[in-house]
Amino acid sequence: MKWTRDARPRRIVVISTGGTIASRWTGSGYAADASGDDVVATAAVPDGVHVEVLDLFNVNSSRMTTDRQLALLRAVHETLADPGVDGIVVTHGTDTLEESAFFLDLHHSDPRTVVFTGAQRPFGTGDGDGPGNLYDALQVAATVHGLGVLVVFDGLVHAARGTVKTKTLASDPFADPSGERVGRLGFGQVDIEREPVRPAPLPVPDAGPSVPRVDIVMHHSDGDPVLLNASVAAGARGVVLVGTGAGNATPEIAAAVADAVAQGVLVVLSTRVAAGPVAEVYTGGGAVDLAAAGAVLAGTLRPGQARIALLAALLADAPSAERRVALLRTLLEGPVRSEPSLAAAH
Repeated sequence: MKWTRDARPRRIVVISTGGTIASRWTGSGYAADASGDDVVATAAVPDGVHVEVLDLFNVNSSRMTTDRQLALLRAVHETLADPGVDGIVVTHGTDTLEESAFFLDLHHSDPRTVVFTGAQRPFGTGDGDGPGNLYDALQVAATVHGLGVLVVFDGLVHAARGTVKTKTLASDPFADPSGERVGRLGFGQVDIEREPVRPAPLPVPDAGPSVPRVDIVMHHSDGDPVLLNASVAAGARGVVLVGTGAGNATPEIAAAVADAVAQGVLVVLSTRVAAGPVAEVYTGGGAVDLAAAGAVLAGTLRPGQARIALLAALLADAPSAERRVALLRTLLEGPVRSEPSLAAAH
């Protein structure tokens, strides 16, 4: 799966969605308002790369919605319908980048690479990290092939799956707490250290149907079923329960999970712990009881990405509830991680 670069320029489309990389001072705080052209103009462009810009929307990523993620997914697929495009870079705010990147990765079937990047320091600042991140992302999009959707930040390359924001303000905010990076950049080249193994990609959801509500509810000391029950009452078709430890709650919450599942609600069990898998170890309201009540374990996916997997399962055209649960398990658990390899170009 090596892609040897030939002499022709690589045509990379930058899809701009806002975030810190496009944020300027407003007088009371920073807000995304710089265009994609403005953002690209701050960065050097790697040799042999031709850049085109698509301004999709311009928001702080804390305002991300499923409708916007669907618009981004469709924009990526429409862009890649042009065989002359060699890759895509998505500039995105870091707050929800992990969710959007994973959503696209679950639906990405093209061998051409989609790279997400952004910034931790705002547009136009003297010490801004956006230009360097964008340069690296363009280089990865132009040279790496067949690895799905990637996240490039601070000289590191991460798989979309499992990669989350682990630091609020540092220049290297992203990591997979339960896995390894995909590669790194340096001295003008991209070094790929492992090949992510991904589930079979889902088709792009049909336009038209309403977006299902999928909520996240966290357990804590004194936690009770009130918020879980409220989510179901509000019409949620899926709920991610964020347990303690390896995925634990209380007998009362386990009973509420059973009630929700009986009403046709999909419930996923994740954990508030930074790393490691959810596991059936404890009863007394623990993961043993929650799984028996019908919750599907999230593996090593953290709550935000567990929610995206649940959302994708609900958006998929599954012919039955049983098939939908089976699909959800596949999306959550994913394939077994691959051994380190050098399967992509450098």
